[in-house]
Amino acid sequence: MSTFAFDRKLARGIQRITSSALGPYQSAVTRIGFSATYLLFLLRELPHRHEMYGPDAPWRWDMAEQLISGNGAFTTLMWSDSTVWFEIVYAVALLSAALLMVGWHTRAMSVLFMVGVLSLQNRSIFLGDGGDNVVHLMAIYLVLTRCGQVWSLDARRAARVARVAGAAGAAEEGAEAEGSRRAVLGNVAGPVLWVVLGPVLLVATLTDGLGGTWWLPALLWILWVGQGAWWAVNRHAPQSEARTLLDVVANLAHNATLVVIMAEVCLIYATAGWYKIQGSRWQDGTALYYPLKLDYFTPWPGLSDILAANGVMVMLITYGTVVVQVAFPFTLFNRRVKNVLLVAMICEHAGIALLLGLPFFSMAMIAADSVFLPTVFLVWLGGRVTLGRELLFSRRGKVPRQRQRAVHDEEAPQHSGDGGHTLVG
Repeated sequence: MSTFAFDRKLARGIQRITSSALGPYQSAVTRIGFSATYLLFLLRELPHRHEMYGPDAPWRWDMAEQLISGNGAFTTLMWSDSTVWFEIVYAVALLSAALLMVGWHTRAMSVLFMVGVLSLQNRSIFLGDGGDNVVHLMAIYLVLTRCGQVWSLDARRAARVARVAGAAGAAEEGAEAEGSRRAVLGNVAGPVLWVVLGPVLLVATLTDGLGGTWWLPALLWILWVGQGAWWAVNRHAPQSEARTLLDVVANLAHNATLVVIMAEVCLIYATAGWYKIQGSRWQDGTALYYPLKLDYFTPWPGLSDILAANGVMVMLITYGTVVVQVAFPFTLFNRRVKNVLLVAMICEHAGIALLLGLPFFSMAMIAADSVFLPTVFLVWLGGRVTLGRELLFSRRGKVPRQRQRAVHDEEAPQHSGDGGHTLVG
């Protein structure tokens, strides 16, 4: 390959990662998966929340305070031992998970979602399992992604603004600038969120309420200042070089974080697979048999007994689990093989949820796996969901006239609030 050809490919690669946020559908389905997982978990544990994370927890508030003072972990539940404060934090965690799932001001909701996850999990660290650890990590990563480009209320709002600007008869570039300006001016919730969260962040920083690490205060302040700068630039100079620079920085952060998420998933499977290889029960093909005989992991005893009685099936599933987990990171460069193993892993986690009674662990792992799903499949899936929604509304006689025409705009990636057209997107 000549030097000129190499330089051209390098330039195209740099242009691609700086001009757009890659994997809009993968980041969106990851956002929906993890927020839905934690939302359902919080709803299930709602009657037991005081015993798990609140004032009635066996791991008392003073014990948690002593541990956190040593490891520097962040949790807002250490700001006060009041029951009212605990209820507020739990409600914010619930609400932020629900709003992040539907993509309402995804940037702000991703921050609140991260705060809720860290606050509850770090309050009682001995309650978590592997699924909780994955949610913990992904809640931090989602903050840096532009995960509201598609399948979100932000994307719908951006598409609607663009249609209004286009209908006004403006030129294409002028319409885009006008749409950006109208999104900034017309969306009051973004500035309100930004103004409210600023003093909270300031008080928490001054009172050492952000834990003993340096990265969390730095991340939160960068996000808060950056969103304010983005709003100001979109308000006064939507087509300036400053706007382009901010967009490039956001794209780079998103793309780098997406790579980190993929690497994290590969690391999880690689370490799990290689540790299994070292176990004698995995080596002789009987590892699956033992959890099927434990009362704690048998929500359907009859089904577990049927599977445990079939030695060949137990051996195949045991060996297949190891093979899939060890081989998956090496198949990423072969699309067909990767997709086959991806389906196998999703089926494996569905089986874990059904047979072993670990639904939230399985949901978290499936959400993590979804970052590798093909774009073609996700677009097809989104189309089927949209069609189902249209059929549902048509049966009720509530289909808006513009709904069908807006379907394509909603499916296409937009510069949504997550990207910065609103103050806190």
